[in-house]
Amino acid sequence: MVLYSPARRRMLYWITRLGGTAVALNGIALAPARAATPDAERHRFMARAVEMRRRAIASGDQAFGAVVVKDGRVVGEGVSAVLTTPDPTAHGEMQAIRDAARRLGSEKLAGCELYTTFQPCPMCETAAYWAGIERIFYGEAVTDGGAPRYRSC
Repeated sequence: MVLYSPARRRMLYWITRLGGTAVALNGIALAPARAATPDAERHRFMARAVEMRRRAIASGDQAFGAVVVKDGRVVGEGVSAVLTTPDPTAHGEMQAIRDAARRLGSEKLAGCELYTTFQPCPMCETAAYWAGIERIFYGEAVTDGGAPRYRSC
């Protein structure tokens, strides 16, 4: 394990955050992570998230839906249930992450991608970060939001 000074950690953070690439530092490649799912498949998964949004609206809740994907298959689905449960944390993304963890039998969702109908709020992005989700895609244009980030208070 390599320990970096605070200044070097900040530099590495900004290199990866700004999408830049550095060749390698102490043998660690710094290229930003790439999405595992091909473009055509991403649109199929986003269509499923849009279907989850339709279900949320039909149930009388907010227009948000999400799916978690691993190895080309949907492993978690979620519709917003903030108004109908009532639970302030029942966002579509949170529901999908909970469903995926339940189905996979693990709180670690390494190798998973999150597809959501809208850019995730800080709570949902942080939950994706702690679950180990590798990439977030949002909106019908399937915008690549990159790896989830933990936003400190």
